[in-house]
Amino acid sequence: MKAANTLLANTGTTIFTVMSALATHHQAINLGQGFPDTDGPADVVAAAAAALQDGRNQYPPLTGVPELRAAVAAANSRFYGLAIDPNTEVVVTSGATEAITASLMALIDPGDEVVLIEPLYDTYLPVVTMLGGVGKLVRLEPPHWTLPRAALEAAFGPRTKAIVLNSPMNPIGKVFTPEELGFIAGLMQKHDTYAVCDEVYEHLVFDGVRHRPLMTLPGMRERTLRIGSAGKTFSLTGWKVGYISGPAALMSVVAKAHQNLTFTTAPNLQRAVALGLAKDDAYFAGLADDLQAKRDHLVAGLQGAGFRTLPSGGSYFVLADYSALDPDGDDASFCIRLAEAAGVAAIPLSAFYVAEKPRHHVRFAFCKRISVLDEAIGRLTRYFAAHQASDRAALTAAE
Repeated sequence: MKAANTLLANTGTTIFTVMSALATHHQAINLGQGFPDTDGPADVVAAAAAALQDGRNQYPPLTGVPELRAAVAAANSRFYGLAIDPNTEVVVTSGATEAITASLMALIDPGDEVVLIEPLYDTYLPVVTMLGGVGKLVRLEPPHWTLPRAALEAAFGPRTKAIVLNSPMNPIGKVFTPEELGFIAGLMQKHDTYAVCDEVYEHLVFDGVRHRPLMTLPGMRERTLRIGSAGKTFSLTGWKVGYISGPAALMSVVAKAHQNLTFTTAPNLQRAVALGLAKDDAYFAGLADDLQAKRDHLVAGLQGAGFRTLPSGGSYFVLADYSALDPDGDDASFCIRLAEAAGVAAIPLSAFYVAEKPRHHVRFAFCKRISVLDEAIGRLTRYFAAHQASDRAALTAAE
């Protein structure tokens, strides 16, 4: 028989699936996959349940129910001062992953180049490739993750159609600075390109820093597709409700891509998310404060267990350098050992790079209850204390 799609057939099982399966098999605490372990706001959940009973369960409008499109436009204005037309400049999607795909479909022709910044979310490059595009990778390096301006400038050229920008950034928690955003905007204008901005962690920013969308910079309004996620904003990742804001000329094409992917999204969930986006400022501030406290709690525990943690300015994640605990092992093997022997699942940073992969860094998710984080910290602390005691005993015996 003829072969199936080569790219997909040759794509292995994701590390997220592997580590989640290991966590289940070994009853490990799953700090690998980024999902909260409690439901989101009760009023938002109740609104979704009530909406199932109101007799509007058939196909909603392709671009989203009017209530949610209006709420997305209002949130853009409220948080960022962006004037968005809810009728022509918003498309609701079945999750942010579909939003990313639809946005890239709307922009890329075969042969177009798309600038991607590593470490990168694992759907970006495969989608670009399946669309016939060419990914141009620019690499950020630990521990400071500074934007390499010369390398980024070299990645732009006459065939560049777009850049994919994720801020706050998964997996490293980087929030791009206004200066970095300005440099990116300058390159986009110079090379007449677009941006697909994955901003699903927009409200999960810490330490008094405010998220600034690239779309708010001069000259970027007509060049940017901005993606948000109810899953991250309301701790309801299973709902898979995303939304794209952008200029009408592009959004009409995004809508056509969306039509050919999922066509629409569950109407009851959309109406509940509309209620959520209208919640008062205290909710959004409290969400960030709660996660910041959990980040700090996990960081302190990881440091006590022997890890060196890297700064995380946003998202669900913190990276930890384990070189003092295991100077020789690769990060994938280290994560497998953690799940099997220590009872805690993490994700290797190498999973977010394509070519040369960094060593000795793993990603932990802190979007869990404090009691769960405490149990994970306790397991890691006991495991490495026992491991080090075993090493000392072996060294003494050898002497």
